[in-house]
This record gives sequence, structure tokens and C-alpha cells, in this order.
Amino acid sequence: MSLLRRLTVAASTAALGIGAATVWAASRPRPMPRDSAAPEPPPDLPEGRIIHVPGHGEFFVRQTGDPSAPPVVLLHGWMFPSDLNWSTCYRPLGEIAHVIALDHRGHGRGPRPSAPFRLSDVADDVAAVLKHLGLHPAIAVGYSMGGAVAQLLWRRHPEVVRGMVLCATSASWTASPRMRWGWRAMGILQMALRLVPRPWWERLYLAQARGDLPVKVSQMVSEETPREVLDRLPWVIAELDRGSAEDVAEAGRELGRYDARSWIADVDVPTAVIITTRDSLVPLDAQRDLAARIHAVAVYQVDGDHDAVVARREEFNAALRSAVRDVWAHT
Repeated sequence: MSLLRRLTVAASTAALGIGAATVWAASRPRPMPRDSAAPEPPPDLPEGRIIHVPGHGEFFVRQTGDPSAPPVVLLHGWMFPSDLNWSTCYRPLGEIAHVIALDHRGHGRGPRPSAPFRLSDVADDVAAVLKHLGLHPAIAVGYSMGGAVAQLLWRRHPEVVRGMVLCATSASWTASPRMRWGWRAMGILQMALRLVPRPWWERLYLAQARGDLPVKVSQMVSEETPREVLDRLPWVIAELDRGSAEDVAEAGRELGRYDARSWIADVDVPTAVIITTRDSLVPLDAQRDLAARIHAVAVYQVDGDHDAVVARREEFNAALRSAVRDVWAHT
């Protein structure tokens, strides 16, 4: 049998197997978890509401803090909507700022336009929300993917940005082969998000937190994750389940295409950078490179992985509050 024929047979067999597995997964009922618990949110979340922004749709937002204090908009990372990304930061940051957080399109309760997910569109959404609420210019605080959104917000709508705090993020998500190929594989993630039942995700997250998995299924859960967060895993999984699998996967591919290195040095607003020094998703060199290119007014280091905003929340919040103060002092 020729090599070409063997490859054709192997590919056909694999396709049949994947097709059969897809049919099985799509037709099976949702399994009943052994310990079914209500998805209870943390008790101290700020009040949330839906606002309509003409031309952009409806947005779920939370606001907290003194309305007369400096406005700060929180821009969450990939996959994890605002509450999962920022729930540990709302109250500490609200003590020194007027905080607004929103879910990006395709994530959480964010809009679901039919157009493919684009980071530039997310930046346009944020600008429209800030203008609609009269909360601009604001300090844009971006975590991971939210850091790219903040950078694009400044570039596309400089009138709404007073300064930036960029956390666990980079000017480019194509800097290394690992990053490039990782983001290009988002189609596999999209299939997994659609096919794997929610109770299985809970078990996988708990197993990862215990250190029982050979590979990570999420960069936002680790052995350092606080017990109270693990106790709320039904809520965490339910919040993740609000997102659009297709949009989340496309958002990952968008990150794989994002590269601001040709223009990031042009940023003309005060910017602080918070580096997560043990980050397994955004390489340390990429975070330091961003701080150097953007001429950061302050650089803070948090000894944690990509989930430091939750797992190292006291250290992270101390850095975040100081970074916001530094940026405000330079405006």
C-alpha cells in the first residue's frame, strides 16, 4: 500500500471516529453530577445591570466606588468574564476609584453579534459604553486579553483613555512558536467547549487544583487557588457556560494574530505594568518587553501564575491599587 493511500485511509478512519464521537456527544443527555450544588455567586459582588448602547447592543455592567473618584474601567481576559476575572478586585479598587466592569462580546453576558470576534470591535464597544455612561476619560485596566483591548482602546479612541494599567499581558501574542501554535489550535478548544458536559468541567477543575492532572485545562485554577473559590466551582463553571464557544475560540485565534510592537511605543498616556512572574500562559520575557516598549511609569511584580488575580489576590490588589494611583498621579 502506497504512503498516500495509507495516509488517506488513516485520515478517513480518524474522521469517522471523530464524527461518531460528535454524534454520540451531541445526542447524550446531560449527566447528573453526584453532588449537585446551586451556582451561588460571591456575596459581595457590586450590583449589576443591563444597559443599552445604541449601535452596540446591550451590555452587562457592574459599578462600584465613589462616583466622584477617578473612573477606572476593568477589561477582563480571555474566556473568563468580568466577575470571574475581577471579583476579588471590585471592593479593594472601589475604595480609591469609581470602577466599572463589563463583559466583552461573546463572553459572559456580553453581546452576541453575528460578526466574527475581533479585538478592535471590543475596544469600540468599551469606548461606546464609557461615552454612554459619561465616564471618560478613564484609566483602562486590562488583564491578559484585556491588556490588548486596553492598548487598542487607546489607539482607536484616545479621547476616552486617561491612562492604562496592563496586567499579565503582552504587546504581542505571536512572539514565540509556543504562543503562535497554541492560539492557532483554538478550533480544538471550540469543539471541547461544545462537547464536554458541564459536570465534567467541574471535576477537571477540581482535579487540576489538587494537582492530579498531567496537563492544565485552565490557567486560572491552580494548587494556589483559595478554598472559597474552589467551593464556588459550580458558579465558576456556570459563568463560563454563559459564553459563546465559537466567540471564545475566535478570541483565542485573534490573540494569535495580535501584534502591537510596531506602534506600542507611541502610547502617550501614563501606563503602569503588573507582571506575573510565574506566568505559564504569557511568558515573563513578553511581559517585560511590553513594559520596556511602553515606557511604563511603574512596574510591579506579583509572584504568581496567570491566575494571580485570584490565587495571589492580596498581593495583586496591593499592586493594582498602587498602579492606579501611580497612573493617576502622572495624568
